[in-house]
Amino acid sequence: MDVTTALQKLPVQTQGTEKASSSRYSEAELQKIKKACADFESLFTYELLKTMRKTVPETKTGMGNYGKDTFTMIIDQKLSENISATDHGLGLKKVLFEQITKTGAMEAPEGIKNKLK
Repeated sequence: MDVTTALQKLPVQTQGTEKASSSRYSEAELQKIKKACADFESLFTYELLKTMRKTVPETKTGMGNYGKDTFTMIIDQKLSENISATDHGLGLKKVLFEQITKTGAMEAPEGIKNKLK
């Protein structure tokens, strides 16, 4: 049995964040929070891929690789969006969502709330 299969079989304990957060936030607000968490995970994944690519030595073939940087940037962006769009992703969006809804981190001071309207 490989590690991935073993991890998938472990029971997941929930702390009831969905029920606790639903009383504090409306359904529309919960969807916005989930979207923001997924977007953050996507940006984090993109930066991770970009940094990892910098560690790979470039080969000098003598031919100009015009557009290679743009192509790899677009590929990394789409890959990070696809990773974040899956249910599991890296797991960062789930952790962020639980922390935000549990602690009420979305509560903004009145001055900021007025500017956002």
